Amino acid sequence: MDELLKKTFAVHAVAAAGSVTLGTALTYPLDTIKVLIQVGSISGQPLTTDFVLNRVRAISGNSGLYNGVGWLTIGSTLGLGFRFGIYEILTAYCKDGREDNYVYVSEALMSGFAAGAIESLVSSPFELLKLRAQVSSASRVQHSPYKSEVAHLTSRLLPRYSLDMAAMSNSVSLLSTLPSRHANMLDALKEYPWTMTGSGKPPAVSYVRMPSDIISLEGWGALWRGVRSGVARDSIFGGIFFSTWQFLHQAMLNWKAVGMDPIPRYDEEVGPLSPMAVSLAAGVSGSFAAAASHGFDTAHSRSQCTVLPKYVTMERKFLKWNRPGKRFERLTGIHPSDRNVLKNGILLRMARCGIGSFVVVGSYFLAVDQFARN
Repeated sequence: MDELLKKTFAVHAVAAAGSVTLGTALTYPLDTIKVLIQVGSISGQPLTTDFVLNRVRAISGNSGLYNGVGWLTIGSTLGLGFRFGIYEILTAYCKDGREDNYVYVSEALMSGFAAGAIESLVSSPFELLKLRAQVSSASRVQHSPYKSEVAHLTSRLLPRYSLDMAAMSNSVSLLSTLPSRHANMLDALKEYPWTMTGSGKPPAVSYVRMPSDIISLEGWGALWRGVRSGVARDSIFGGIFFSTWQFLHQAMLNWKAVGMDPIPRYDEEVGPLSPMAVSLAAGVSGSFAAAASHGFDTAHSRSQCTVLPKYVTMERKFLKWNRPGKRFERLTGIHPSDRNVLKNGILLRMARCGIGSFVVVGSYFLAVDQFARN
C-alpha cells in the first residue's frame, strides 16, 4: 500500500512539473512582451507590441524573448504547487462531513484568496529575477573605459559595474561653487555609494539582475519588493480563478446530468468530465482572473523594476517615510504615478494566463492518463 501511494504521488508530481514547464515555455514570449510594455510605458504613451518585439530582437535576438525563463519555471512550479495544495486543503475542510462532497462557489472564492496569497510569497523572489532578466533583454549595457575608477565601496556593493565618468564630472561641476576642504572633490565623491552612477540615481536594472548583485546592493528584502501588490494580485487571481472554475465545472456537470435516468443525486453519480472540457474551463477562468487582477500585476512589475539600494531603504525607515497615494494605493502597493498605466498589456496577460492554464491542466490530465495506462 505504501509503495502504491509513493508511486501515485510521484506520478502526479512529475505530471505537474512537466505541465507547468510546458505551459511556461509556450507562453513565456507573451509574458516578456507584457512585462516590457508595463515597465516601459509612461502615461499617455504606451509601448506597442511591435516596438517591444523589434527592440528585443535587435538587442538580444529571438532568444531574448526567453531571458529568465528558468527563474519563472522554478517559481511557477513552487507557486502552483502551493496554490493548488492550499486550495485542496481548505476546500477539504469546507466540505468535510457533507454527503454530496460539494464545494460552493463562495468557498472556492475564499480558499482561492488564501491560496493566492501564499503563492505570491513563495514565488516573489523568482519573479523579481525573471523580470530583471526580461528588462535586460531590451536594454543596452554601456561599457565604460573607466573601470579602474570605481571606488572600493562601490565595487563591493555592485561588482562588474562601470562608473559613468561623464555624469560624475557633471556632478562635480555643479558642486564646484561650494566651499570644499577636499583637494580632489572627484575622488571624495566616489567614496559615497549614492554617487555610483555619477548622477545621484541608482544604477539601471540591467546592471542589477544577478542574485548576488541584488542582495549586495539592495539587500535580502529586495527579493520580496512589491509584496503588497503581489499579494493583492495573486489573491484576486486565485479567488476569481477557482470560483469561476468551480462555477463552470458545476454547470458542465449539470448539463451532462440532463437526460440521465434516473436523475443523479450527487456529482459523483454523473461521472467525470472530459479532460478537454476541464481544460477549457481552466483557460476561461485564467483569462477572467487575469483581467480582474491585471492592475495589481502592473504595479507589481513596475515596483520590481525599481532599483532601491539598502541605504535608501534604511534612510526611509529612520525618517519614517510615508508611502505616497491614497489609503487603498498604500495598502495594495500602487504608486500614484502608475494610475494611468495600470491597464497596459492586459490583453497579453489574459492570453498568456488563458493559454497557460489550458495547457497546464490539459497536459497534466494527459500525462496522468498515460502514466495510469502504463
